[in-house]
Amino acid sequence: MADHGYEDGRLDLPFVGISTFGKRTYVQDWNNLEADVCVMGAPFDFGTQWRSGARFGPRGVREASTLFSFGHAGAYDHEDDATYLPADVRIVDIGDADIVHTDTQKSHANIETGVRAILKAGALPVVIGGDHSVNIPCVNAFDGQGDIHILQIDAHLDFVDERHGVRFGHGNPMRRAAEKPYVTGLTQVGIRNVSSTAKEGYEAARSMGSDILSVRQARALGPQGVIDRIPDGARVYVTIDIDGFCPSIAPGTGTPSHGGFLYYDVLEMMQSLARAHEVVGIDLVEVAPDYDPTGGTSILAAQILLNTLGFIFHEKNKA
Repeated sequence: MADHGYEDGRLDLPFVGISTFGKRTYVQDWNNLEADVCVMGAPFDFGTQWRSGARFGPRGVREASTLFSFGHAGAYDHEDDATYLPADVRIVDIGDADIVHTDTQKSHANIETGVRAILKAGALPVVIGGDHSVNIPCVNAFDGQGDIHILQIDAHLDFVDERHGVRFGHGNPMRRAAEKPYVTGLTQVGIRNVSSTAKEGYEAARSMGSDILSVRQARALGPQGVIDRIPDGARVYVTIDIDGFCPSIAPGTGTPSHGGFLYYDVLEMMQSLARAHEVVGIDLVEVAPDYDPTGGTSILAAQILLNTLGFIFHEKNKA
């Protein structure tokens, strides 16, 4: 395996070789997936309303993730006195869904095919976008998988029903999710400032089962208090829009919105979530590396994903 080094003695350190997610093994055959976690890229951003660039997110996050390729021993966290993601947690990178940037329907269908293949293999899907529209095929793939609750970390509600004929864009995913009979509710956290969703959209979201919290409301509750609002026993799908974070630490995104979360705000929510609920899928979207020449946004995205996976499997191993 790439994260163990090569048999001929080469170390395969973070700054050499192919940038798979966390320098984990690349598996091209989607019909032969044997893993606990499968990471897939969804480099799609056709029809972005303000500025494009999220199509480069999967590559940027993968490259940044090599910083955290700790090898077979995992990573020790002295705060929790725990080692996260040791070798017995099998993480593979299955590459990208096939994207046709002028064809939303076909691109989304290919993303859904990838997520369905991961679920069929019994693995946890982790999808790196791309704009937030890629969440639509991700959630579609959970048809027949039982009820799920969605936890959204985002600056924007993304509950537009239709605008200018667009129903499957990056402003629509939570509306499309709420329409699914197997989506039992949404917890939408970090919503703030002027948004593409009008007042009627907020009213519709609440009527369709959404619990909406701003950054200030979430901070008043605390990370555990936010997670406590998710119904007991819910199986949770997590969607993280990088613009949920403050652009002071995550400027590399298409629609930055000041006043967002800092790193530990979200990290502690993810840790509380892993302790209380089964996490059935994750997507992280809207990283646009070209708007952050420091690379910090991609590093943030990689770190929050890897730590969240660490929390999830740490709790599973305790059970």
